[in-house]
Amino acid sequence: MNLASQIYTRKSCRDYLDEEIDVNVIENIIADAELLDNSFKYRYEIFKKNEVNIKTRWRAPYYLALFCEDNPINRVNLGFVFQQVCLHMQSIGIGNCWVGMASLKEKDSEFIICISFGKSNDMTRDISSFKRKKLNEISDFEDERLIPAQLAPSAINMQPWYFKHNDDGFDVYQQKQNIIKRQFVKKWNSIDVGIALSHLYVENENTFQFYVKTDFQKLKGYIYIGSIKI
Repeated sequence: MNLASQIYTRKSCRDYLDEEIDVNVIENIIADAELLDNSFKYRYEIFKKNEVNIKTRWRAPYYLALFCEDNPINRVNLGFVFQQVCLHMQSIGIGNCWVGMASLKEKDSEFIICISFGKSNDMTRDISSFKRKKLNEISDFEDERLIPAQLAPSAINMQPWYFKHNDDGFDVYQQKQNIIKRQFVKKWNSIDVGIALSHLYVENENTFQFYVKTDFQKLKGYIYIGSIKI
């Protein structure tokens, strides 16, 4: 299945039909998702809308709750894995959206974030309607290979990723936020970087490589995440 095509038409879905979905289909999709780091451990649970606390004005029939040990690199990994899941769901007619404004009715220290999902009639858009930073704003110079990352969704559309060219590909950074923005976006920016990397993986499935360097260049205002070859 060509998931890459979904990158250019996907829409964060906030309008759902109240129809049942076979959750076994979702579980199979998750089982097929690739890891950024093979040592990464996560778990998930699928809830119905009355089983979670939602602070949004809209509701979805289902919520995918994601769990892992909470640290920045694990959140990057979580975004990487589950954006593949989101693209796959979209490809079979299941709309979805990352939801930071959600919590579980029973507290769990490893709970990170939810993804809403369900059938919908409003889950695609034309590429011209994407509101995103220019390529030369997310990289040291414009490179069309980064368009899949450019189109990735992010919390309040902050697009906190930055790519610096190296000899083999790109060094990947996360933008630091001021105190006010840090309080609002919390741990979501790391997830967002993982989502952007997921788009680059899906578009370059046969050549994508992720690794971490010890001799990376420090950039003022940014946190080094890792490096990629695409």
